[in-house]
Amino acid sequence: MSEPKKKQLRTIDAPFVVLGPSGVAVRDRLKHLTDVDDKVLRLVGEHLGRLASLDLKNRCADGLDHNSDTWAARKQGLTADSSSRWAGSITKATHDQWALSRRCQLAHIQGLEAGVRTLMHRLSQPIGEKGTKRAPGGYRSRGEWFNKSRRLTTLEHRLDVARAEREAGVVHVARGGRRLLNNRHNLEAAQLTAEQWRERWEAERWFLAADGESGKRFGNETIRVTPDGEVSIKLPAPLAHLANSKHGRYVLATRVQFQHRGAEWRDRIQDNRAVAYRIHLDVERGRWYLTASWTRPVVQTIPLPTARSEGMVGVDTNADHFAAYRLDRHGNPVGDPKRFFYDLSGSADHRDAQVRHAISRLLHWADRCGAKAIGLENLDFAAEKSREKHGRRKRFRQLISGIPTGKLKARLVSMASEHGLSIVAVDPAYTSMWGDQHWKKPLTSKKRKMSRHDAAGIAIGRRALGHPIRRRTAPPPQHQSDAAGHRTAQAGPGPRGREGTRPPVTERAHDARSRTGTQRTRETSASNTVRDARSSGSWQQMSLLDTVQERLRQLSSSTCPRR
Repeated sequence: MSEPKKKQLRTIDAPFVVLGPSGVAVRDRLKHLTDVDDKVLRLVGEHLGRLASLDLKNRCADGLDHNSDTWAARKQGLTADSSSRWAGSITKATHDQWALSRRCQLAHIQGLEAGVRTLMHRLSQPIGEKGTKRAPGGYRSRGEWFNKSRRLTTLEHRLDVARAEREAGVVHVARGGRRLLNNRHNLEAAQLTAEQWRERWEAERWFLAADGESGKRFGNETIRVTPDGEVSIKLPAPLAHLANSKHGRYVLATRVQFQHRGAEWRDRIQDNRAVAYRIHLDVERGRWYLTASWTRPVVQTIPLPTARSEGMVGVDTNADHFAAYRLDRHGNPVGDPKRFFYDLSGSADHRDAQVRHAISRLLHWADRCGAKAIGLENLDFAAEKSREKHGRRKRFRQLISGIPTGKLKARLVSMASEHGLSIVAVDPAYTSMWGDQHWKKPLTSKKRKMSRHDAAGIAIGRRALGHPIRRRTAPPPQHQSDAAGHRTAQAGPGPRGREGTRPPVTERAHDARSRTGTQRTRETSASNTVRDARSSGSWQQMSLLDTVQERLRQLSSSTCPRR
Protein backbone atom coordinates (compact mmCIF):
# COMPACT_ATOMS: atom_id res chain seq x y z
CA MET A 1 0.00 0.00 0.00
CA SER A 2 1.49 3.31 -1.10
CA GLU A 3 1.88 6.08 1.45
CA PRO A 4 -0.36 9.14 1.04
CA LYS A 5 1.35 12.17 -0.46
CA LYS A 6 2.07 15.00 1.92
CA LYS A 7 0.54 18.37 1.15
CA GLN A 8 3.13 20.66 -0.40
CA LEU A 9 2.97 24.23 0.95
CA ARG A 10 4.17 27.03 -1.23
CA THR A 11 7.33 28.90 -0.34
CA ILE A 12 6.73 31.87 1.96
CA ASP A 13 8.54 35.09 1.08
CA ALA A 14 10.54 36.87 3.74
CA PRO A 15 9.09 40.09 5.24
CA PHE A 16 10.58 43.44 4.27
CA VAL A 17 10.25 47.11 5.22
CA VAL A 18 8.27 49.10 2.65
CA LEU A 19 9.91 52.17 1.13
CA GLY A 20 8.61 55.53 2.26
CA PRO A 21 6.64 57.98 0.08
CA SER A 22 8.47 59.60 -2.81
CA GLY A 23 6.15 62.55 -3.39
CA VAL A 24 3.89 65.08 -1.66
CA ALA A 25 0.64 66.69 -2.82
CA VAL A 26 -1.38 69.38 -1.01
CA ARG A 27 -4.53 71.17 -2.11
CA ASP A 28 -6.31 74.43 -1.33
CA ARG A 29 -9.46 76.08 -2.64
CA LEU A 30 -9.35 79.20 -4.82
CA LYS A 31 -11.88 81.33 -2.98
CA HIS A 32 -13.49 84.63 -3.93
CA LEU A 33 -12.80 84.36 -7.64
CA THR A 34 -14.40 87.07 -9.79
CA ASP A 35 -16.43 86.39 -12.88
CA VAL A 36 -13.49 87.51 -15.01
CA ASP A 37 -11.17 85.08 -13.21
CA ASP A 38 -13.60 82.24 -13.81
CA LYS A 39 -13.92 83.14 -17.49
CA VAL A 40 -10.15 83.33 -18.00
CA LEU A 41 -9.56 79.99 -16.32
CA ARG A 42 -12.22 78.34 -18.48
CA LEU A 43 -10.79 79.80 -21.68
CA VAL A 44 -7.23 78.78 -20.84
CA GLY A 45 -8.29 75.28 -19.77
CA GLU A 46 -10.38 74.76 -22.89
CA HIS A 47 -7.63 76.00 -25.25
CA LEU A 48 -4.87 73.90 -23.64
CA GLY A 49 -7.19 70.90 -23.38
CA ARG A 50 -7.76 70.97 -27.12
CA LEU A 51 -3.99 71.05 -27.69
CA ALA A 52 -3.53 68.15 -25.25
CA SER A 53 -6.13 66.06 -27.08
CA LEU A 54 -4.43 66.64 -30.44
CA ASP A 55 -1.03 65.81 -28.97
CA LEU A 56 -2.32 62.57 -27.44
CA LYS A 57 -3.83 61.62 -30.78
CA ASN A 58 -0.49 62.16 -32.51
CA ARG A 59 1.38 60.21 -29.83
CA CYS A 60 -0.96 57.23 -30.14
CA ALA A 61 -0.54 57.36 -33.93
CA ASP A 62 3.26 57.11 -33.53
CA GLY A 63 2.93 53.94 -31.47
CA LEU A 64 6.24 52.13 -31.03
CA ASP A 65 7.92 54.37 -33.64
CA HIS A 66 8.13 57.24 -31.17
CA ASN A 67 11.58 58.80 -30.69
CA SER A 68 13.16 62.06 -29.61
CA ASP A 69 12.77 63.61 -33.07
CA THR A 70 8.99 63.08 -33.18
CA TRP A 71 8.78 64.38 -29.61
CA ALA A 72 10.66 67.56 -30.57
CA ALA A 73 8.44 68.04 -33.64
CA ARG A 74 5.25 67.73 -31.57
CA LYS A 75 6.55 70.12 -28.94
CA GLN A 76 7.58 72.66 -31.59
CA GLY A 77 4.10 72.52 -33.12
CA LEU A 78 2.46 73.16 -29.74
CA THR A 79 4.76 76.05 -28.83
CA ALA A 80 3.32 78.31 -31.51
CA ASP A 81 -0.20 78.01 -30.01
CA SER A 82 0.83 78.22 -26.34
CA SER A 83 4.39 78.62 -25.03
CA SER A 84 7.49 76.47 -24.72
CA ARG A 85 6.75 75.62 -21.08
CA TRP A 86 3.07 74.86 -21.71
CA ALA A 87 4.15 72.64 -24.63
CA GLY A 88 6.60 70.78 -22.39
CA SER A 89 3.92 70.14 -19.77
CA ILE A 90 1.46 68.89 -22.39
CA THR A 91 3.90 66.48 -24.05
CA LYS A 92 5.07 65.11 -20.70
CA ALA A 93 1.47 64.49 -19.60
CA THR A 94 0.83 62.79 -22.95
CA HIS A 95 3.77 60.43 -22.48
CA ASP A 96 2.65 59.56 -18.95
CA GLN A 97 -0.87 58.81 -20.20
CA TRP A 98 0.41 56.60 -23.01
CA ALA A 99 2.69 54.67 -20.63
CA LEU A 100 -0.18 54.19 -18.18
CA SER A 101 -2.35 52.84 -20.98
CA ARG A 102 0.35 50.37 -21.92
CA ARG A 103 0.53 49.08 -18.35
CA CYS A 104 -3.24 48.73 -18.20
CA GLN A 105 -3.15 46.89 -21.52
CA LEU A 106 -0.63 44.40 -20.14
CA ALA A 107 -2.77 43.85 -17.02
CA HIS A 108 -5.81 43.25 -19.26
CA ILE A 109 -3.88 40.62 -21.25
CA GLN A 110 -2.78 38.86 -18.08
CA GLY A 111 -6.38 38.78 -16.85
CA LEU A 112 -7.56 37.28 -20.13
CA GLU A 113 -4.82 34.66 -20.00
CA ALA A 114 -5.82 33.68 -16.47
CA GLY A 115 -9.46 33.35 -17.52
CA VAL A 116 -8.59 31.23 -20.56
CA ARG A 117 -6.43 28.88 -18.48
CA THR A 118 -9.17 28.39 -15.90
CA LEU A 119 -11.84 27.77 -18.53
CA MET A 120 -9.68 25.26 -20.40
CA HIS A 121 -8.94 23.39 -17.18
CA ARG A 122 -12.58 23.19 -16.09
CA LEU A 123 -13.79 22.21 -19.55
CA SER A 124 -11.27 19.36 -19.59
CA GLN A 125 -12.69 17.92 -16.34
CA PRO A 126 -15.65 15.50 -16.31
CA ILE A 127 -19.04 17.07 -15.66
CA GLY A 128 -19.77 17.11 -11.94
CA GLU A 129 -16.14 16.54 -10.96
CA LYS A 130 -15.44 18.10 -7.56
CA GLY A 131 -12.57 20.52 -7.25
CA THR A 132 -9.90 20.96 -4.62
CA LYS A 133 -8.48 23.94 -2.82
CA ARG A 134 -5.79 24.27 -5.46
CA ALA A 135 -7.71 23.52 -8.65
CA PRO A 136 -11.39 23.91 -9.57
CA GLY A 137 -13.38 20.92 -10.75
CA GLY A 138 -15.71 20.43 -13.68
CA TYR A 139 -18.97 22.20 -14.41
CA ARG A 140 -22.24 21.10 -12.88
CA SER A 141 -24.26 20.41 -16.01
CA ARG A 142 -23.91 20.03 -19.74
CA GLY A 143 -25.71 23.34 -20.27
CA GLU A 144 -23.19 25.19 -18.17
CA TRP A 145 -20.35 23.38 -19.96
CA PHE A 146 -21.75 24.52 -23.32
CA ASN A 147 -22.10 28.17 -22.24
CA LYS A 148 -18.58 28.20 -20.83
CA SER A 149 -17.18 26.74 -24.04
CA ARG A 150 -18.72 29.66 -25.92
CA ARG A 151 -17.24 32.08 -23.41
CA LEU A 152 -13.83 30.45 -23.90
CA THR A 153 -14.04 31.21 -27.61
CA THR A 154 -14.95 34.83 -26.85
CA LEU A 155 -12.05 35.29 -24.42
CA GLU A 156 -9.58 33.69 -26.84
CA HIS A 157 -10.68 36.15 -29.53
CA ARG A 158 -10.29 39.09 -27.15
CA LEU A 159 -6.88 37.82 -26.12
CA ASP A 160 -5.69 37.55 -29.73
CA VAL A 161 -6.87 41.09 -30.46
CA ALA A 162 -5.22 42.49 -27.32
CA ARG A 163 -1.92 40.75 -28.09
CA ALA A 164 -1.95 42.02 -31.66
CA GLU A 165 -2.62 45.58 -30.49
CA ARG A 166 0.19 45.41 -27.95
CA GLU A 167 2.66 44.16 -30.53
CA ALA A 168 1.62 47.00 -32.85
CA GLY A 169 1.77 49.61 -30.06
CA VAL A 170 -1.95 50.46 -30.28
CA VAL A 171 -3.63 51.80 -27.13
CA HIS A 172 -7.15 53.13 -26.49
CA VAL A 173 -7.31 56.28 -24.37
CA ALA A 174 -10.29 58.50 -23.56
CA ARG A 175 -9.34 61.91 -22.20
CA GLY A 176 -11.85 62.66 -19.49
CA GLY A 177 -12.32 59.05 -18.46
CA ARG A 178 -14.04 56.10 -20.09
CA ARG A 179 -16.53 55.78 -17.23
CA LEU A 180 -17.74 59.35 -17.72
CA LEU A 181 -17.85 58.75 -21.46
CA ASN A 182 -20.08 55.70 -21.03
CA ASN A 183 -22.39 57.67 -18.73
CA ARG A 184 -23.50 59.63 -21.80
CA HIS A 185 -25.44 56.55 -22.90
CA ASN A 186 -26.87 55.89 -19.40
CA LEU A 187 -27.85 59.31 -18.12
CA GLU A 188 -30.75 57.98 -16.04
CA ALA A 189 -28.55 55.47 -14.22
CA ALA A 190 -25.92 58.19 -13.63
CA GLN A 191 -28.65 60.62 -12.48
CA LEU A 192 -27.43 63.31 -14.87
CA THR A 193 -29.00 65.47 -17.53
CA ALA A 194 -27.40 66.03 -20.92
CA GLU A 195 -26.30 69.55 -19.90
CA GLN A 196 -24.78 68.35 -16.62
CA TRP A 197 -22.92 65.57 -18.37
CA ARG A 198 -21.60 67.97 -21.02
CA GLU A 199 -20.32 70.37 -18.37
CA ARG A 200 -18.51 67.60 -16.49
CA TRP A 201 -17.09 66.14 -19.69
CA GLU A 202 -15.64 69.44 -20.83
CA ALA A 203 -14.19 70.22 -17.38
CA GLU A 204 -12.44 66.84 -17.21
CA ARG A 205 -10.84 67.44 -20.62
CA TRP A 206 -9.41 70.84 -19.72
CA PHE A 207 -5.67 71.14 -19.16
CA LEU A 208 -4.34 73.48 -16.47
CA ALA A 209 -1.21 71.76 -15.15
CA ALA A 210 2.39 72.98 -15.18
CA ASP A 211 5.54 71.13 -14.17
CA GLY A 212 7.99 72.81 -11.85
CA GLU A 213 11.48 73.92 -12.75
CA SER A 214 14.29 74.24 -10.22
CA GLY A 215 16.28 77.47 -10.31
CA LYS A 216 13.34 79.53 -11.57
CA ARG A 217 11.45 82.05 -9.50
CA PHE A 218 9.40 80.23 -6.84
CA GLY A 219 9.98 76.93 -8.64
CA ASN A 220 7.48 77.40 -11.48
CA GLU A 221 7.33 79.98 -14.28
CA THR A 222 4.02 78.88 -15.85
CA ILE A 223 1.77 78.80 -12.76
CA ARG A 224 3.51 80.89 -10.12
CA VAL A 225 2.48 81.03 -6.47
CA THR A 226 4.30 83.46 -4.18
CA PRO A 227 4.94 82.81 -0.48
CA ASP A 228 2.10 85.16 0.45
CA GLY A 229 -0.35 83.14 -1.72
CA GLU A 230 -0.63 85.21 -4.90
CA VAL A 231 -1.45 83.04 -7.96
CA SER A 232 -0.51 84.11 -11.49
CA ILE A 233 -0.72 82.23 -14.81
CA LYS A 234 1.32 82.63 -17.98
CA LEU A 235 -1.35 82.95 -20.68
CA PRO A 236 -0.98 81.11 -24.00
CA ALA A 237 -0.13 83.24 -27.03
CA PRO A 238 -3.70 83.38 -28.48
CA LEU A 239 -5.06 84.57 -25.10
CA ALA A 240 -2.31 87.04 -24.26
CA HIS A 241 -4.72 89.97 -24.67
CA LEU A 242 -6.48 88.91 -21.45
CA ALA A 243 -3.39 89.58 -19.32
CA ASN A 244 -3.69 91.99 -16.39
CA SER A 245 -0.01 91.98 -15.45
CA LYS A 246 3.37 92.30 -17.11
CA HIS A 247 4.90 89.71 -19.45
CA GLY A 248 1.55 88.26 -20.51
CA ARG A 249 0.56 87.03 -17.06
CA TYR A 250 -2.86 86.96 -15.40
CA VAL A 251 -3.05 87.39 -11.61
CA LEU A 252 -6.06 85.86 -9.85
CA ALA A 253 -7.95 87.93 -7.29
CA THR A 254 -7.48 85.35 -4.54
CA ARG A 255 -4.89 84.08 -2.09
CA VAL A 256 -4.07 80.48 -1.26
CA GLN A 257 -2.87 79.16 2.08
CA PHE A 258 -1.82 75.55 2.31
CA GLN A 259 -2.72 74.55 5.84
CA HIS A 260 -1.30 71.06 5.44
CA ARG A 261 2.49 71.06 4.89
CA GLY A 262 2.38 74.81 4.40
CA ALA A 263 5.74 75.38 6.05
CA GLU A 264 7.39 72.70 3.91
CA TRP A 265 5.90 74.19 0.74
CA ARG A 266 6.95 77.71 1.69
CA ASP A 267 10.53 76.66 2.42
CA ARG A 268 10.68 74.90 -0.93
CA ILE A 269 9.51 77.80 -3.09
CA GLN A 270 11.71 80.27 -1.23
CA ASP A 271 14.69 78.14 -2.24
CA ASN A 272 13.40 78.15 -5.86
CA ARG A 273 12.99 74.38 -5.97
CA ALA A 274 10.58 72.77 -8.43
CA VAL A 275 6.89 72.61 -7.50
CA ALA A 276 4.20 71.39 -9.92
CA TYR A 277 0.73 72.95 -9.85
CA ARG A 278 -2.65 71.87 -11.19
CA ILE A 279 -5.86 73.91 -11.31
CA HIS A 280 -9.14 72.03 -11.71
CA LEU A 281 -12.86 72.66 -11.36
CA ASP A 282 -15.19 70.58 -9.22
CA VAL A 283 -18.33 70.87 -11.33
CA GLU A 284 -20.63 69.30 -8.74
CA ARG A 285 -19.63 71.83 -6.07
CA GLY A 286 -18.82 74.70 -8.42
CA ARG A 287 -15.41 75.26 -6.82
CA TRP A 288 -11.91 75.79 -8.20
CA TYR A 289 -8.94 74.07 -6.50
CA LEU A 290 -5.16 74.41 -6.72
CA THR A 291 -2.99 71.34 -6.08
CA ALA A 292 0.74 71.65 -5.40
CA SER A 293 3.01 68.62 -5.63
CA TRP A 294 6.73 67.92 -5.45
CA THR A 295 9.04 64.95 -5.18
CA ARG A 296 11.05 63.88 -2.21
CA PRO A 297 14.44 62.18 -2.15
CA VAL A 298 14.30 58.45 -1.61
CA VAL A 299 13.91 57.88 2.12
CA GLN A 300 16.20 55.23 3.54
CA THR A 301 14.10 52.73 5.41
CA ILE A 302 15.13 51.56 8.84
CA PRO A 303 16.56 48.04 9.15
CA LEU A 304 14.13 45.23 9.83
CA PRO A 305 15.59 44.41 13.31
CA THR A 306 15.10 48.05 14.32
CA ALA A 307 11.48 47.98 13.21
CA ARG A 308 10.94 44.84 15.30
CA SER A 309 12.60 46.18 18.45
CA GLU A 310 9.42 47.63 20.03
CA GLY A 311 7.02 44.93 18.93
CA MET A 312 4.54 45.02 16.07
CA VAL A 313 0.92 45.83 15.26
CA GLY A 314 -0.46 43.13 12.99
CA VAL A 315 -3.24 44.34 10.69
CA ASP A 316 -5.57 42.11 8.68
CA THR A 317 -7.24 43.94 5.78
CA ASN A 318 -10.88 43.12 5.07
CA ALA A 319 -13.65 44.47 2.89
CA ASP A 320 -15.22 46.55 5.67
CA HIS A 321 -12.68 46.88 8.51
CA PHE A 322 -9.09 46.58 9.71
CA ALA A 323 -8.49 43.91 12.37
CA ALA A 324 -5.43 44.89 14.43
CA TYR A 325 -3.63 43.25 17.33
CA ARG A 326 -0.67 44.49 19.38
CA LEU A 327 2.26 42.05 19.84
CA ASP A 328 5.42 42.48 21.87
CA ARG A 329 8.83 41.78 20.37
CA HIS A 330 8.61 38.12 21.46
CA GLY A 331 5.42 37.62 19.45
CA ASN A 332 3.01 37.49 22.40
CA PRO A 333 -0.42 39.17 21.97
CA VAL A 334 -0.93 42.12 24.30
CA GLY A 335 -4.38 43.37 25.32
CA ASP A 336 -7.52 42.96 23.25
CA PRO A 337 -8.05 43.11 19.50
CA LYS A 338 -9.03 46.36 17.82
CA ARG A 339 -11.27 46.81 14.80
CA PHE A 340 -11.45 49.93 12.65
CA PHE A 341 -14.50 49.90 10.41
CA TYR A 342 -15.12 51.76 7.16
CA ASP A 343 -17.91 51.88 4.59
CA LEU A 344 -16.87 51.56 0.93
CA SER A 345 -20.30 52.18 -0.54
CA GLY A 346 -21.21 55.42 -2.25
CA SER A 347 -19.08 57.83 -4.26
CA ALA A 348 -15.33 57.68 -4.72
CA ASP A 349 -14.79 60.69 -2.47
CA HIS A 350 -16.81 59.04 0.30
CA ARG A 351 -14.81 55.79 0.00
CA ASP A 352 -11.52 57.67 0.05
CA ALA A 353 -12.57 59.61 3.14
CA GLN A 354 -13.61 56.41 4.90
CA VAL A 355 -10.24 54.76 4.20
CA ARG A 356 -8.32 57.83 5.39
CA HIS A 357 -10.37 58.05 8.57
CA ALA A 358 -9.85 54.35 9.38
CA ILE A 359 -6.10 54.63 8.74
CA SER A 360 -5.88 57.71 10.97
CA ARG A 361 -7.54 55.88 13.86
CA LEU A 362 -5.26 52.89 13.32
CA LEU A 363 -2.11 55.03 13.36
CA HIS A 364 -3.16 56.96 16.49
CA TRP A 365 -3.85 53.67 18.29
CA ALA A 366 -0.46 52.29 17.20
CA ASP A 367 1.20 55.44 18.61
CA ARG A 368 -0.53 54.97 21.94
CA CYS A 369 0.60 51.35 22.04
CA GLY A 370 4.24 52.38 21.63
CA ALA A 371 4.88 50.27 18.53
CA LYS A 372 7.30 51.42 15.85
CA ALA A 373 6.06 49.30 12.96
CA ILE A 374 2.88 47.88 11.44
CA GLY A 375 2.76 44.44 9.86
CA LEU A 376 0.59 44.29 6.75
CA GLU A 377 -0.10 41.64 4.15
CA ASN A 378 1.50 42.25 0.77
CA LEU A 379 -1.86 41.86 -0.98
CA ASP A 380 -2.18 42.03 -4.74
CA PHE A 381 -5.28 40.67 -6.40
CA ALA A 382 -4.16 41.61 -9.91
CA ALA A 383 -4.07 37.97 -10.98
CA GLU A 384 -7.38 37.15 -9.28
CA LYS A 385 -9.66 39.63 -11.05
CA SER A 386 -10.87 37.14 -13.62
CA ARG A 387 -14.37 35.99 -12.72
CA GLU A 388 -13.46 32.47 -13.86
CA LYS A 389 -11.12 32.09 -10.87
CA HIS A 390 -13.92 31.62 -8.33
CA GLY A 391 -16.68 30.33 -10.59
CA ARG A 392 -20.18 30.86 -9.18
CA ARG A 393 -18.94 32.61 -6.04
CA LYS A 394 -20.14 36.04 -7.10
CA ARG A 395 -20.33 37.41 -3.57
CA PHE A 396 -16.75 36.31 -2.92
CA ARG A 397 -15.58 38.00 -6.13
CA GLN A 398 -17.29 41.19 -5.05
CA LEU A 399 -15.66 40.86 -1.63
CA ILE A 400 -12.17 40.61 -3.12
CA SER A 401 -12.72 43.49 -5.51
CA GLY A 402 -14.03 45.62 -2.64
CA ILE A 403 -10.81 45.44 -0.61
CA PRO A 404 -8.99 48.77 -1.24
CA THR A 405 -5.52 47.30 -1.77
CA GLY A 406 -4.13 50.02 -4.04
CA LYS A 407 -5.42 53.00 -2.07
CA LEU A 408 -4.60 51.29 1.19
CA LYS A 409 -0.93 50.86 0.28
CA ALA A 410 -0.51 54.43 -0.94
CA ARG A 411 -2.42 56.01 1.92
CA LEU A 412 -1.00 53.90 4.73
CA VAL A 413 2.64 54.28 3.68
CA SER A 414 2.43 58.05 3.30
CA MET A 415 0.39 58.62 6.48
CA ALA A 416 2.49 56.22 8.57
CA SER A 417 5.69 58.04 7.65
CA GLU A 418 4.29 61.23 9.20
CA HIS A 419 3.75 59.36 12.47
CA GLY A 420 7.25 57.87 12.43
CA LEU A 421 5.92 54.35 11.84
CA SER A 422 7.34 51.80 9.42
CA ILE A 423 5.34 49.35 7.32
CA VAL A 424 6.54 45.72 7.22
CA ALA A 425 5.03 43.76 4.34
CA VAL A 426 4.63 39.99 4.79
CA ASP A 427 3.55 37.11 2.62
CA PRO A 428 -0.23 36.58 3.00
CA ALA A 429 -0.02 32.80 2.58
CA TYR A 430 -2.01 30.81 5.19
CA THR A 431 -2.30 33.73 7.64
CA SER A 432 -6.07 33.42 8.07
CA MET A 433 -6.05 29.62 8.21
CA TRP A 434 -3.15 29.24 10.64
CA GLY A 435 -4.21 32.20 12.76
CA ASP A 436 -7.66 30.67 13.19
CA GLN A 437 -6.12 27.26 13.95
CA HIS A 438 -3.56 28.34 16.54
CA TRP A 439 -4.79 31.60 18.11
CA LYS A 440 -8.55 32.02 17.94
CA LYS A 441 -9.59 29.41 20.51
CA PRO A 442 -6.81 29.99 23.12
CA LEU A 443 -7.54 33.73 23.28
CA THR A 444 -11.33 33.47 23.35
CA SER A 445 -12.86 34.04 26.78
CA LYS A 446 -16.01 35.37 28.36
CA LYS A 447 -14.66 38.92 28.17
CA ARG A 448 -12.86 38.66 24.83
CA LYS A 449 -14.51 37.72 21.57
CA MET A 450 -12.03 36.60 18.94
CA SER A 451 -12.86 36.44 15.24
CA ARG A 452 -10.99 34.78 12.42
CA HIS A 453 -9.75 38.20 11.30
CA ASP A 454 -8.38 39.03 14.77
CA ALA A 455 -6.44 35.77 14.79
CA ALA A 456 -5.15 36.57 11.30
CA GLY A 457 -3.81 39.89 12.63
CA ILE A 458 -1.76 37.95 15.21
CA ALA A 459 -0.45 35.65 12.49
CA ILE A 460 0.58 38.63 10.36
CA GLY A 461 2.29 40.30 13.30
CA ARG A 462 4.23 37.18 14.25
CA ARG A 463 5.38 36.66 10.68
CA ALA A 464 6.49 40.30 10.51
CA LEU A 465 8.47 39.77 13.74
CA GLY A 466 10.14 36.67 12.29
CA HIS A 467 8.38 34.20 14.60
CA PRO A 468 6.47 31.10 13.45
CA ILE A 469 2.72 31.45 13.47
CA ARG A 470 2.32 28.19 15.39
CA ARG A 471 2.09 28.39 19.17
CA ARG A 472 3.35 24.81 19.48
CA THR A 473 4.14 22.02 17.10
CA ALA A 474 2.29 18.71 16.84
CA PRO A 475 0.63 17.46 20.08
CA PRO A 476 1.96 14.33 21.86
CA PRO A 477 0.90 10.96 20.42
CA GLN A 478 -1.82 8.84 21.91
CA HIS A 479 0.68 6.26 23.17
CA GLN A 480 4.38 6.06 24.01
CA SER A 481 5.51 3.91 21.11
CA ASP A 482 7.52 5.25 18.23
CA ALA A 483 4.67 4.77 15.73
CA ALA A 484 3.74 8.45 15.88
CA GLY A 485 7.32 9.67 16.28
CA HIS A 486 8.88 11.56 19.14
CA ARG A 487 6.68 14.20 20.64
CA THR A 488 7.53 17.84 19.98
CA ALA A 489 6.93 20.78 22.28
CA GLN A 490 7.69 24.45 21.75
CA ALA A 491 7.92 25.70 18.17
CA GLY A 492 11.47 26.58 17.22
CA PRO A 493 12.50 30.25 16.92
CA GLY A 494 13.23 31.97 13.66
CA PRO A 495 11.31 32.05 10.38
CA ARG A 496 10.65 28.76 8.65
CA GLY A 497 10.21 28.64 4.92
CA ARG A 498 7.16 26.38 5.01
CA GLU A 499 6.21 26.69 8.68
CA GLY A 500 6.02 22.92 9.06
CA THR A 501 6.67 20.76 12.08
CA ARG A 502 10.13 20.29 13.54
CA PRO A 503 12.19 17.74 11.57
CA PRO A 504 12.49 14.29 13.22
CA VAL A 505 15.42 13.45 15.47
CA THR A 506 17.86 11.13 13.67
CA GLU A 507 20.35 10.50 16.51
CA ARG A 508 18.53 8.41 19.11
CA ALA A 509 19.99 6.73 22.17
CA HIS A 510 19.34 3.09 21.21
CA ASP A 511 20.62 3.73 17.68
CA ALA A 512 23.82 5.20 19.09
CA ARG A 513 24.42 2.16 21.37
CA SER A 514 23.89 -0.29 18.54
CA ARG A 515 26.44 1.56 16.43
CA THR A 516 29.08 1.70 19.20
CA GLY A 517 28.70 -2.00 20.01
CA THR A 518 28.02 -1.54 23.73
CA GLN A 519 25.67 -3.79 25.65
CA ARG A 520 22.69 -2.57 27.56
CA THR A 521 23.11 -3.25 31.29
CA ARG A 522 20.55 -0.98 32.87
CA GLU A 523 17.24 -2.65 33.66
CA THR A 524 13.96 -1.18 32.59
CA SER A 525 12.75 1.34 35.12
CA ALA A 526 9.26 1.17 36.53
CA SER A 527 6.67 3.43 35.03
CA ASN A 528 5.63 6.56 36.90
CA THR A 529 1.99 6.47 35.84
CA VAL A 530 -0.70 5.63 38.39
CA ARG A 531 -2.04 2.65 36.46
CA ASP A 532 1.40 1.17 35.93
CA ALA A 533 2.32 1.81 39.58
CA ARG A 534 -0.66 -0.26 40.75
CA SER A 535 0.20 -3.02 38.35
CA SER A 536 3.81 -3.08 39.54
CA GLY A 537 2.72 -3.29 43.21
CA SER A 538 0.45 -6.25 42.52
CA TRP A 539 3.22 -8.10 40.75
CA GLN A 540 5.56 -7.43 43.70
CA GLN A 541 2.97 -8.90 46.10
CA MET A 542 2.60 -12.02 43.97
CA SER A 543 6.38 -12.47 43.79
CA LEU A 544 6.66 -12.24 47.63
CA LEU A 545 3.89 -14.82 48.09
CA ASP A 546 5.64 -17.24 45.76
CA THR A 547 8.87 -16.81 47.71
CA VAL A 548 7.20 -17.57 51.05
CA GLN A 549 5.46 -20.64 49.67
CA GLU A 550 8.71 -21.97 48.24
CA ARG A 551 10.46 -21.49 51.60
CA LEU A 552 7.72 -23.36 53.45
CA ARG A 553 8.01 -26.28 51.05
CA GLN A 554 11.75 -26.44 51.69
CA LEU A 555 11.26 -26.40 55.45
CA SER A 556 8.59 -29.08 55.33
CA SER A 557 10.78 -31.32 53.20
CA SER A 558 13.73 -30.94 55.60
CA THR A 559 11.78 -31.69 58.83
CA CYS A 560 9.65 -34.60 57.65
CA PRO A 561 11.13 -38.20 58.45
CA ARG A 562 12.14 -40.38 55.56
CA ARG A 563 10.14 -43.44 54.85
